[in-house]
Amino acid sequence: MNEQRLLVDIEDGVGTITLNRPEAMNAFADGMRERLLETLESFADDSTVRCVVITGAGKAFCAGGDIVSMAVLQDDNDTEVVEDRMTRAARVIQTMRGMRQPIIAAINGAAAGGGMNLALACDMRLASDRAIFAESFVKIGLVPDWGGFSLLPQLVGTAKAMELMMLGDRFDAAEALRLGLLNHVYSHNEFAREVTRFAQRLAAGPPETLARIKQGVYLGAQESLADGLAYEYRAQRQVFLSDDAREGMRAFVEKRTPEFGSGD
Repeated sequence: MNEQRLLVDIEDGVGTITLNRPEAMNAFADGMRERLLETLESFADDSTVRCVVITGAGKAFCAGGDIVSMAVLQDDNDTEVVEDRMTRAARVIQTMRGMRQPIIAAINGAAAGGGMNLALACDMRLASDRAIFAESFVKIGLVPDWGGFSLLPQLVGTAKAMELMMLGDRFDAAEALRLGLLNHVYSHNEFAREVTRFAQRLAAGPPETLARIKQGVYLGAQESLADGLAYEYRAQRQVFLSDDAREGMRAFVEKRTPEFGSGD
C-alpha cells in the first residue's frame, strides 16, 4: 500500500516522483516520508536521472501532514512519532539539497504546510495557475517544519515570512510569483506539457556543470563574496577540461546543439 502512495517514473533523463494520496490532498501518511527519502537517495546515485520532478496526484500538490493522525497522537500524549516524522522530513530536505541533480517542484494544486515547504526545498518551482499556497501550521497551533524557517525567509525576507507564517493566509500562484517563490506559472491546461519541456531542457544540460551551479548558488546565497569567488575558481578549473565543456565549445564553434554526456 505504501508503495502506491508514491509513484516513481524515469523517462528521458527525468525522474518523476508523484505523491499519490489524492483523496487526502496527498497529505503525508506513514511510510510516505520513508519512501520519498529512499527514492531521492536512489535518484542521487543514478546517473541516468539528470533532473528530478516532484508533483502530486489529483488536484493537490501536498497538504502537508495528516492532521487526523496527529490528533490521535495528541489524544495519546505521544510526541515520539511526531519527532520521528520530523527527523525523516529533515533527512528528505537535506538529501534534496545535497543532490547533484536539479529538482523541480511541479505544483499542480494546493501546497500547504509541510507540502509548501517541500516545494520550497526544491531548486526551482513551476506552478499551475490553479495552485494555492499557505504556511498553514499556525491555523492548528503548530510551528513550521520541513525546513520552512530557513527556506521561506531566504526567498521572501524576514518580515514577509513572519506575516505568512503568523497569519497562515492562503495566496494564489500569481502572488507566489510576485513574492519570488516561483520560477513560472502556467495555464493549468498547459501545465504538464510545460513542466515536461522545462525538465527535459535541464536533463539535456551538462550534468557536472549543473551540479556545480546548484552548489555554487546555494553557497553564494549564504556565504561571503570571497567564498563565492574562491568556489568559482575551483569549480571552473574542474569543469574547464571536462568532456562536456569540450563538447559545448565545439558545438558553439560548429553552430550546432551540444550533446552532453552522463557526467560519469
